[in-house]
Amino acid sequence: MQFERFRTLAESKGPYASVYFDDSHNTEDAAAQRELRWRAVRDDLEEQAAPAELIEALQPAVLDAPPAVGRSGRGLIVGADGVLLNEHLIRPIEIPVVRVSSLPYLVPVVEHGDQHSTYVIVAVDHAGADIALHRDRSVVSDTVDGGGYPVHKADSAETPGYGDPQRRSTEAGRKNLRAVAERLATLVDEASPEVVFVVGEVQSRSDLAPMLDERVADRVVELDVGARHSGFADADLRHAVDQEFLRRRLATIEHAAEQFSQAIGQGSGLATQGLHGVCAALRAGAVETLIIGDIGDATVVAGDDLLTLAPNEKLLSELGTAPAQTLRADEALPLAAVRTGAALVRTDERIDPDDGIAAVLRYALA
Repeated sequence: MQFERFRTLAESKGPYASVYFDDSHNTEDAAAQRELRWRAVRDDLEEQAAPAELIEALQPAVLDAPPAVGRSGRGLIVGADGVLLNEHLIRPIEIPVVRVSSLPYLVPVVEHGDQHSTYVIVAVDHAGADIALHRDRSVVSDTVDGGGYPVHKADSAETPGYGDPQRRSTEAGRKNLRAVAERLATLVDEASPEVVFVVGEVQSRSDLAPMLDERVADRVVELDVGARHSGFADADLRHAVDQEFLRRRLATIEHAAEQFSQAIGQGSGLATQGLHGVCAALRAGAVETLIIGDIGDATVVAGDDLLTLAPNEKLLSELGTAPAQTLRADEALPLAAVRTGAALVRTDERIDPDDGIAAVLRYALA
């Protein structure tokens, strides 16, 4: 998960309220359930002495958001500057998480959030396409009509050759698909989506593929959920998109685990683990990927600057910095990684690093 996604959080001011909860909308009383969840969240925030302005900013973000499709989760972080993160989560949160802290809590969104915040969904047929650009929780829709007609072959036999209706239909379909391909090329250049999901019946998808520029084709993932005008369920489409994001997330975890294990095995110095090693790498700006496991309730200390951090006061003092703040490690380390341009990965059973934290490094530390 790339650091750009959390740059606003890294540059914002606290205190923060970080809230993660099940926001599923798959029952008749879903609206009432959302209200009950908000009351529970609000009570928890008040018990933690959250500032009133944080609670006031959270309430409309929770209650007025468009309902999710099927089973879903939500992640919200608010600070002094208002709502800083408001994301759909691929998986519902079984146990709600509510924190009031001097730092935002990112781990659940690293684990369950949409890894790619910008993507395109294209519903295509030989008459054109409906295109939706998803970016920063907003959707911009467009329809492409290449002007090619007719696109349906005649049922009765007519004289082949010049004026052949089948030939005219084929050429009209190609003209429309070329217009779709040109629009997608422009969209990729302007918005740089991570993924271009293509929906439609098989022949339409197959005929579009060779017309796509390489930079578009490299981002295409075809989804077999239905045809453009015959209709498909939003829940099926959302599930297919989420499954692709999940597949990519698992591939990212696998890659980070392989890098870490190889570096540790070879003794190359290009990986470290445990609070001591990771804090040192973050202070040096050497972390390429922070691998987050089960950190538990561990804490670190820091000076006035978050990047002057250490696992304990003694070590920080030895580095010439007076301890100014004690922070939860699962909040401080991810945010420090974001501030140094590192990627964040939530690990699974592939690796079990010391203290629940590890890092792949840009260069070996002396």
